[in-house]
Amino acid sequence: MEVSEIRDRADPGQSWPDRGTKDSSTRIDSRVQGHGSRLSKVNLFTLLSLWMELFPQEQPEEEDHSQIRGMGLVVVRDRKVVGLHCSGPELHAGQAAIIQHGACLANCQLYFSRRPCATCLKMIINAGVSQISFWPGDPEVSMLRSPSTNHSNSHSHSPPDSISEEAALDAVAAEKLKSNSRPHICVLLQPLTPGLAQFVDETSRECDFMERMTDDEPGLNAEELFNREQTRHRKDFSRQFLVETSRQHQEILTQMGLENFCVEPYFSNLRHNMMELVDVLAAVAAGLPQQHYGFYREQRSAPEPSLAKFSLPPCHEGLPQEVARHCMIQARLLAYRTEDPKVGVGAVIWAKGQSAGSDGTGCLYLVGCGYNAYPAGSHYAEYPQMDNKQEDRQRRKYRYIIHAEQNALTFRTRGIKPEEATMLFVTKCPCDECVPLIRGAGITHIYTTDQDRDKDKVDISYLRFSRLKTISKFIWQRSPAVCSASSPHLGNGYVGKHSRQAEQESHNNKKLRTNRSLDSPSVN
Repeated sequence: MEVSEIRDRADPGQSWPDRGTKDSSTRIDSRVQGHGSRLSKVNLFTLLSLWMELFPQEQPEEEDHSQIRGMGLVVVRDRKVVGLHCSGPELHAGQAAIIQHGACLANCQLYFSRRPCATCLKMIINAGVSQISFWPGDPEVSMLRSPSTNHSNSHSHSPPDSISEEAALDAVAAEKLKSNSRPHICVLLQPLTPGLAQFVDETSRECDFMERMTDDEPGLNAEELFNREQTRHRKDFSRQFLVETSRQHQEILTQMGLENFCVEPYFSNLRHNMMELVDVLAAVAAGLPQQHYGFYREQRSAPEPSLAKFSLPPCHEGLPQEVARHCMIQARLLAYRTEDPKVGVGAVIWAKGQSAGSDGTGCLYLVGCGYNAYPAGSHYAEYPQMDNKQEDRQRRKYRYIIHAEQNALTFRTRGIKPEEATMLFVTKCPCDECVPLIRGAGITHIYTTDQDRDKDKVDISYLRFSRLKTISKFIWQRSPAVCSASSPHLGNGYVGKHSRQAEQESHNNKKLRTNRSLDSPSVN
């Protein structure tokens, strides 16, 4: 097996040195230019594949004694994501990709969360893909569990010396397929750029979703909540993706025919690089805490007469909270590929089909995804990079940067069908420049945070979002049960904007009174 590490040559140089800016979402300061922290595409695709492995299943799988582990898969064409897949009750992730893309997989790159089984590998090779990358941990045909182990008990390990005949045969077949295949089959896993892990941690603690929670609940200890969530996720993800001990991992690599991966210092570096990705994923996931918050439909008033000619979105009570949160974390991962020197934004568009497929995403099909960046083919330093705090408007970035929603719509992988609910997940409230595009494209539902709603920053404003009546909006906010308990006049998962503004004004007044009382001794 060839061990490959490649450089992401298309990454423009940039620097995100300052963590002190107060603007929300993923924030970067542009005062210093040059090579700096940015998530490489190789690591982005790897992270997305790991996260897709954890896609919430609508129905728990029945008992399965086949030793097959669920997997995540990212399909990339021309350096753009064209498919996000995961294993389901009937199809493996690789089989789901074959069913959906067919011959269109030719010349694509596939990123798996673990090595695919020989059954999937033979079809993928036959489709003409150009590259297959995977994390070399416990493979799809697990070597850590005996055939009699219940599939739902993912943490029951058998000793390495009791690897089943099925797993051993699959490993031999996969190696033979690799040695005789056209695609480049490798492990692409890069160390993080210096400072990126710290940057992800700090920006996740202060993202729009965390900021909304601290605005709504002044007494909330957000730091403690984030730390608790991050620790829990780090433990869960390490258990999921890192073989428990180095000895077990080396044994698995040997059984897969990857003895050269066991050589030091490469083996330790390999595990270290994965631990770094696990830490990044844990920090990003902790930015959307699972505590009394979720995406709830904003209550819609009676339609205006002028909107009578427009069709309202189909009845849709919203996705399960686990699925909505999962899709938003996909968008947050994409945000760390931004070329915007200050605010990183990510967007993912999913459509809900008429019937469920056989893979793990159920009725959902990827339409497109993107992040904010300068026009394709341009060099990063060619364009202005300043924000609205700069007096010289000619040096501001706003007329040049492509927004995440715009990239997701431009490079979508399938058409938007009027009869399907099409859902946009975006990490920041859509601005006035994007709202007409979202409506014109046929998006029916938006999942987002509304921290910038109704703000006018001259070069960029968010005034149209509140007036967007023909699209259902699901806003990150406290759950209906919590809202009803604290404010009985608010229900149905809706927190009125004026009520939230009043809460914030009250909080600010209390804060002001507190500050005055603290300042009074020094005045006297």
